[in-house]
Amino acid sequence: MPRTSRLPGTSSRRTVRPLLFAGLVLAVAAMTAALGYQALKSSPALPTATFSASAPPRGEPRGPLGEADGAVPDGVTVFDDAIPAVAKLDPDLLKAVRQAAMDASDDGVQFYVSSGWRSPEYQDQLLRDAVAEYGSEDEAARWVATATTSPHVAGDAVDIGRADATEWLSRHGAEYGLCQIYRNEPWHYELRTEAIEHGCPRMYADPTQDPRMQQ
Repeated sequence: MPRTSRLPGTSSRRTVRPLLFAGLVLAVAAMTAALGYQALKSSPALPTATFSASAPPRGEPRGPLGEADGAVPDGVTVFDDAIPAVAKLDPDLLKAVRQAAMDASDDGVQFYVSSGWRSPEYQDQLLRDAVAEYGSEDEAARWVATATTSPHVAGDAVDIGRADATEWLSRHGAEYGLCQIYRNEPWHYELRTEAIEHGCPRMYADPTQDPRMQQ
């Protein structure tokens, strides 16, 4: 005869457990809904992100002053014609710098540009930044010229990045008519064609000693 008896309480426990589990799920859901409602009610509305096809891509200068005004991104060489800071340099200066760069490459040295041609607006911004950094117009003038006197605005100066390149130019630049103009700016070079035969002129201590800056 088959056994039909069960242990006491077995059936009731099997019934109670699913009911307890279902009740717990409903309680958690109710608490979550209540908390979410309170958070939405008490928090200010979050702004909705917007995207525009005309927005500048990540990594490019934003705002009114950028590459078109002479800002130079990382990794630009003297051969990058697509960069206005390079392309708008005086043609004779650019030719001399490129010739020097080709010869320097034989020594394993590459010429990177940290600054070249600048728009007047960009030069003015750099001067304002320098005044804020150094605390006075007099101290800033030792490093940044005005838009009316800066050779960068005229395309007559190039700043060469990296120490190996400036060191190479300090030894060989005169052969190409490229001269360091200021002792405090070993990166700043201008074209002095007479230097090819007579050597570079004596350097100024800083731009405040340059008569051109007094105009």
